[in-house]
Amino acid sequence: MEAFLVSTGIVALAEIGDKTQLLALILAAKFRKPTPIVLGILVATLANHGFAGALGAWITSLVEPQTTRWILGISFIAMAAWTLIPDKFDEDDAKLPQYGVFVTTVIAFFLAEMGDKTQVATVALAAQYQSLLWVVAGTTLGMMLANVPAVLLGDRIAEKMPVKLVHAVAAAIFALLGIATLLGAGESLGF
Repeated sequence: MEAFLVSTGIVALAEIGDKTQLLALILAAKFRKPTPIVLGILVATLANHGFAGALGAWITSLVEPQTTRWILGISFIAMAAWTLIPDKFDEDDAKLPQYGVFVTTVIAFFLAEMGDKTQVATVALAAQYQSLLWVVAGTTLGMMLANVPAVLLGDRIAEKMPVKLVHAVAAAIFALLGIATLLGAGESLGF
């Protein structure tokens, strides 16, 4: 359950102001059809984070537990720093061929999420908790918690969200996870 809750919280916070959340706003403004956009975000996130979680689980099977601990600890601290850097969104990212709202959203979100901090976080969280299902469920729920309101409420909430504060909280959580991991908090998990 810890894997699910931590994964949900950290991704929901890290996603605020992220380029994929900005993409959700753009798709909502462009198509004005929230249901296929939300479903597209869900499908793209499940596919992307499923792959990322499987990668994290696979990496832990290849690396010694002590090495995994150091890699994860440093990765979480690096994620803390990365979270504090504001995302830039290129409008060209949203200009995909239109195959319908759902398919366009799936393609756009899947591609925008490649190498994104929430995808990297999913790899690290899956490696940390060694619970692929709970981590992917949590990171997917975190993405949905951040993006569904963006699709449904759009600009009305974007201007009121204290993005810097939310990013600072997410960075602090990543840093605490990194420090705890380096100090041996995951030893009961084998590293």
